[in-house]
Amino acid sequence: MGQDYFDGPIAENYDRDASPMFDPAVVAATVDFLAELAGDGAALELGIGTGRIALPLAARGVPVQGIDLSPAMVARLRAKPGAADIRVTIGDFATTVVPGAFRLAYLVFNTIGNLTSQDEQVACFVNAGRHLEPGGSFVIEVGVPPLRRLPPGETALAFTVTPDHVGFDTFDVAQQQGVSHHYWVGNGRAETFSLPYRYVWPAELDLMARLGGMRLRERWSDWSRAPFTGGSASHVSVWEKLPIG
Repeated sequence: MGQDYFDGPIAENYDRDASPMFDPAVVAATVDFLAELAGDGAALELGIGTGRIALPLAARGVPVQGIDLSPAMVARLRAKPGAADIRVTIGDFATTVVPGAFRLAYLVFNTIGNLTSQDEQVACFVNAGRHLEPGGSFVIEVGVPPLRRLPPGETALAFTVTPDHVGFDTFDVAQQQGVSHHYWVGNGRAETFSLPYRYVWPAELDLMARLGGMRLRERWSDWSRAPFTGGSASHVSVWEKLPIG
C-alpha cells in the first residue's frame, strides 16, 4: 500500500487549498460529463478524497462508491451532507477491489500521478477494468507534463505565487518523476507540503489502457470538451472497456 500524504492539516485544509477546483462552474462541468457517461449505471471514484465530485454526482442520482487511501480525507467527506449515500473503502485504489459492477470509473485532478511508478499506474488501469461492465468507461483528468517550459538546465516551475501560497514543481526528467512543493503563510498559518508524483504522457496512458483491456474513445482538453491540441495543458481522456472474448 502506498504512503498516505493527505493526513492532518492537509486534509483539514484541502477544500480551501484546492479552492479553484471547487469553483461551481468547474464542478458542474465535471459532474455533467461524468453523469452522461454513467447513465443509469453506477460510478466508482478512485481517490474519492473529500467528495468534491462524488457528492454532487450522487446528488444527480448516480450511485457512487469510492476508494481512498486517506482516512482523514474520507472523514472530511463523511462530515458533509449526502455522504451517507456513498460507500467508501479505505485502501490503495490501484489494487483495492470493491463489490459490484460499474458503468463508470474515474480519477480526477491529477490523482493518477499519486501512483509513483509505472507498475502502479498499470495496476490502476487493470483494477479499473476489473470493476467496469463491458462497454463501461474509465476517465482520467490529468495535466500534460509542462517540460517544454523548462529552460535548459533548470528543474523547477512555479504554478502558484500569491501572498499566502507559493507552489512549484521540480522534475527529474530521467526518472519521469516530479514533486509538488507548497508553502503557506499568513492568518496564523505556516506550513509546507511536498507531494511526489509520476508524470505520464497521453500515449503512455493509452498503452496502459490496452493492458487493462480498454481502448481510447475520446480525449479533450477539459470537461467542456474543448479540443485537445499540442498546446493543451491538461486532458480529460475516456477509455472504453472492450468486450471479453
